Amino acid sequence: MSALSSKSKTLVKYDPDSSQRSLKPEKVDTKSYRWNRKKYSRTRRRLDIWTFVLALSVALWRNNRKWTYSGGFSEEKLAARRYKQAVWIRESLLELGPTFIKAGQLFSTRADLFPAEYVAELTKLQDRVPAFSYEQVAAIIEEDLGKPIKQLFRKFDPIPLAAASLGQVHKAQLHNGEEVAIKVQRPGLQQLFTIDLGILKQIARYFQNHPRWGKGKDWLGIYEECSRILWEETDYLNEGRNADTFRRNFRDEDWVSVPRVSWRYTSPRVLTLEYLPGIKISHYEALEAAGLDRKLLARLGAKAYLHQLLTDGFFHADPHPGNIAVSPDGTLIFYDFGMMGQIKNNIREKLMDTLFGISQKNGSLVVDSLIELGALVPTGDLTPVRRSVQYMLDNFMDKPFEEQSVDAISEDLYEIAYGQPFRFPATFTFVMRAFSTLEGVGKGLDPNFNFMEVAQPFAMQIMSENNNGNGTIFDELGKQAVKVGSSALGLPRRIEDTIEKLERGDLRVRTRSLESERILRRLGAVQLGTNYTILFSAFALCATLLLVNGYNVLAAIALVIAIIPGWSLLRLLRRIDRIDRMF
Repeated sequence: MSALSSKSKTLVKYDPDSSQRSLKPEKVDTKSYRWNRKKYSRTRRRLDIWTFVLALSVALWRNNRKWTYSGGFSEEKLAARRYKQAVWIRESLLELGPTFIKAGQLFSTRADLFPAEYVAELTKLQDRVPAFSYEQVAAIIEEDLGKPIKQLFRKFDPIPLAAASLGQVHKAQLHNGEEVAIKVQRPGLQQLFTIDLGILKQIARYFQNHPRWGKGKDWLGIYEECSRILWEETDYLNEGRNADTFRRNFRDEDWVSVPRVSWRYTSPRVLTLEYLPGIKISHYEALEAAGLDRKLLARLGAKAYLHQLLTDGFFHADPHPGNIAVSPDGTLIFYDFGMMGQIKNNIREKLMDTLFGISQKNGSLVVDSLIELGALVPTGDLTPVRRSVQYMLDNFMDKPFEEQSVDAISEDLYEIAYGQPFRFPATFTFVMRAFSTLEGVGKGLDPNFNFMEVAQPFAMQIMSENNNGNGTIFDELGKQAVKVGSSALGLPRRIEDTIEKLERGDLRVRTRSLESERILRRLGAVQLGTNYTILFSAFALCATLLLVNGYNVLAAIALVIAIIPGWSLLRLLRRIDRIDRMF
């Protein structure tokens, strides 16, 4: 596409409406897009990225320093500061380019790692980036497919339908008359990923070894997971296989359409799909104008996702409104299969334990089953987590299942998760984000829509079947009774083993006394206060003696020095008062 000026290019926003595919060019300042090039300097990327990380570290450090708040600290001031930081983080990630745009989108699901203000702002991170030129598109297609565009396609629209951080989409027509959508990867993307992910690994090590931010967090594990997902998105052959699998899973459902892959015109950087136009599922007026039932579409969207999750175990991990459209006959159309999730085959049996634990309000059983499901990865002592889950079960799960809100449950769960010694794997966060997104889409289509109400028949089916599909809830209750009986029979042996370990000294018993902690903390503070008092008195006495003997300058210096321990003493006294009130 031609440049509008030396500092701006055309930004294409694609509106997938069935009535027309409108292009809305905007002028976007691309001077700051240092990543928008064919070749990248490792030194420059390292400088840009580490400058951002260090600036973020300073901002996080300031958040916990109450003296940095004008007029005194308050939770409202902390939230306001975090909000400003979140906006700056989003803008910085956009400036840093594709790797960080995608990483930010992944982190927008990680309320277990980041404050709510950061997560809320990262959800707004969109691929609003300039399109790259038609000449670059033609060069990539010719290099990957081995022929010029004119020989491959009868028609090829040089203006992209959509432009994103990883690539852009063009409409074309094959020589047999079939219309296709061609997704072409951004030039130099794999080189950029190689450089950026190497730097991100260093950053992960930095945070992992940090005495405060690394405590209870598996930053290296998070990096590995993020890196795997990002590399999978750059492989268009993998995306094509995902599309084929997704299409096969819905081959018996006439209310879902998935575009076919044209493998002859597909490579690691070029993906050619069947052109399936439709009305964007969030264009409510267009849906009504087409005579479509919005309430039915809301239920079909939820049903499609539950089918993916509970029947196939292979699901679309990014079902935002831009990736779902509706054909004129009411069929759902899915797009973009770069980010998919997969659930293990034994999900039903382990999910049964989770549902049983929730029904019994047993926090320990819920936590243990979530660990077995892979929904939690423990990184420390889970005792406070079990207490938090038990509190949630006791206070927030009184409503009937069909009246629960996915978004509300997610918020409660993430509020419990933040700062706790475990992390959510990507699969779990993808599921929760997808549930929340689909609930939002459903409520937009039908204000009375409730995702949990649609999910209830699926949940009842799971609760009434064993993993072979022919059992009942009584079979599961029997299994639970057997488990309880086995635990009871094994209890004497476990007690005997514990006593033997105590006798050998192999078992350490750790106790906690709040009263002892209060006394020890107070004694330590008093001892430190005594030292400050001695220093203050000594320098104050020196200042007095020097002043009496006419050494005014030296007396002033001694007095200034005396102010330091004096001020520290006052702060310590306030700290002792807080210790007394806390315990």
